Amino acid sequence: MSTLIPTESIGSLPRSRALQQAMQAFAAGQISAENMERHFDAAVADTISRQEEAGDTLLTDGEQAKPSFVTYPLSGLTNLAGHGVVIPFADGHTRQLPCLTSGPFRYGIYAGSYLPRARKHTGQALKQAVISASALSLLYPAQEIDGYSRDQFINDLIEGAVADIRSCFDQGAAKVQNDFTEARLAIKLDPSKGLLKQFIDLNNEVLGRFSADERQKIGVHVCPGADHDSTHSADVPYSELIPLLMTMNAGNFYLQMASEREPEAALRVVADHLQDHQRIFVGVIDVNDERVESSAVVRDRVLMAARYLPVSQLGTCDDCGFSPFGDDIVTARDTAFAKITARVQGTQMARDQLA
Repeated sequence: MSTLIPTESIGSLPRSRALQQAMQAFAAGQISAENMERHFDAAVADTISRQEEAGDTLLTDGEQAKPSFVTYPLSGLTNLAGHGVVIPFADGHTRQLPCLTSGPFRYGIYAGSYLPRARKHTGQALKQAVISASALSLLYPAQEIDGYSRDQFINDLIEGAVADIRSCFDQGAAKVQNDFTEARLAIKLDPSKGLLKQFIDLNNEVLGRFSADERQKIGVHVCPGADHDSTHSADVPYSELIPLLMTMNAGNFYLQMASEREPEAALRVVADHLQDHQRIFVGVIDVNDERVESSAVVRDRVLMAARYLPVSQLGTCDDCGFSPFGDDIVTARDTAFAKITARVQGTQMARDQLA
């Protein structure tokens, strides 16, 4: 691995008020699909341009056209109901997943379909985030669906998740990131870690369909949640998650760390389980804190991580996406891009010092 410390965004960026209003109007049938596409194009063009201005070199479309980081594959599906798993956040608000009502399960849209829009606006390398198979496994209800067993669902889910990642590579993605934000939550729901192990086994089934070279371009992102500046599982110790997490068959791990209460303790555990083929992207930007970090603060976070992890296997990232759900407008776009600039500049300062 290179000794250069790469830096990457996680994915989602705040949507402008104009884009959110257009999405609401489209949902209400007040504007045409063609008009909506123009809004998406403008939003992605601005997102790409501002990332380039901030100095990022591996760009994302900011998930501007996704309804949310988790539900995009469900677009257009008719075999869903609204009474699925509820995810409670620390501030009291909740998110609820839909529930599958009949089989078969098929992806309504693949993440790779978002890449051509971004490619129109840049010649730089692009990264695409996909939702993990384990998150979508929560769509299947507790009571088995008549004529469509859970085993059948899991088989269909694996095929869809593989096709989702493959669609990104087919559209020229340089990196694909699996959003596994339910990993820490799984321990909260099941302290025995049986659910977490089940999730990891499922995700490894998907990752196992790719070559070793491809897996070096695939990453896994975990965090305690980021929605309306709140979390769902920050009270779960990282030490409970990391040993199992690092058994996942991917080359890159994106770990929330800037907002971690005991980051050095977590980094020690990562160091104990790090394998030679893995790179750790350490979160140096707290997306749930509206204060913009200085580049010096970012530099110091990188240098702290470098005390525990080999520089050749170190990278930096934001703790999470800034607005994983389409209706989250807590963080302003200007704030998000100021934080990205600090990440890029602070990482460069750390590179210079370490060199």
